[in-house]
Amino acid sequence: MRLRTLLRAALIPLVAGAAALSVSSPVAAQEPGQVGPAIVGGGQASGDFPWIASLQVNGSHGCGGSLIASQWVVTAAHCIPQQALRLRIGSKTWQSGGVLTSASRMIKHPNYSGQAGPYDIALVRLAQPVQNPPIQIAASSPAAGTGVTLYGWGQTCPQRGCEPRPPSNLKQLNTRIDPDSRCQGIQGSSELCVYSTNYQTACYGDSGGPLVVQGTLAGATSRAGHNSPSCGTGDTIYTDVVAHRQWIASVTGV
Repeated sequence: MRLRTLLRAALIPLVAGAAALSVSSPVAAQEPGQVGPAIVGGGQASGDFPWIASLQVNGSHGCGGSLIASQWVVTAAHCIPQQALRLRIGSKTWQSGGVLTSASRMIKHPNYSGQAGPYDIALVRLAQPVQNPPIQIAASSPAAGTGVTLYGWGQTCPQRGCEPRPPSNLKQLNTRIDPDSRCQGIQGSSELCVYSTNYQTACYGDSGGPLVVQGTLAGATSRAGHNSPSCGTGDTIYTDVVAHRQWIASVTGV
């Protein structure tokens, strides 16, 4: 899962030095926000994911997201595109299955600067409610050492653009939360540092996708926690969804 290259290719990458994980161009469907990782070193996702979302522009996957209410998806702010956004919800294959719908509103956190950094979180209101059961937000933020699982359709090799298209099937990677000191530029009060290596990491196309703890949503893929365009040369930074619960409730009413 390479972090922030996701929607940008389809939409626009943010800041080169920040190594966002959206997908750009075919693989970098990450243009929306341009930060995007994909899962490198993970395996095929097992189980059902009625809440998983693929954010798409012009029919191409750009970023991931999570259904948190019948009409709301949480993702990364850098994944929000200028173009019309479509979302496929509840399918482990981004090209088919699940529910395909459109966005009626896209709301970035008011403190998001548009650059790689904190408050990289956004909410997407669906044009119509879906029947899929949402994922619950975790009761508390995971501490260092906690085991977590990452999900996404990001590229499966470390160098940006090393694959022509995002993988068709959803990937997952089991890893852990690291101390904040392992991530450069992290805001510890609202972000999570996730252990990554060259062979196990989120990558381009994974941006906005979920970090799950015991079946609950704790984070959304944001950017690399190091200054490198390649995935896995250091830990990865995830937005702490739990820390933004009050803002989420103020927007969604749930």
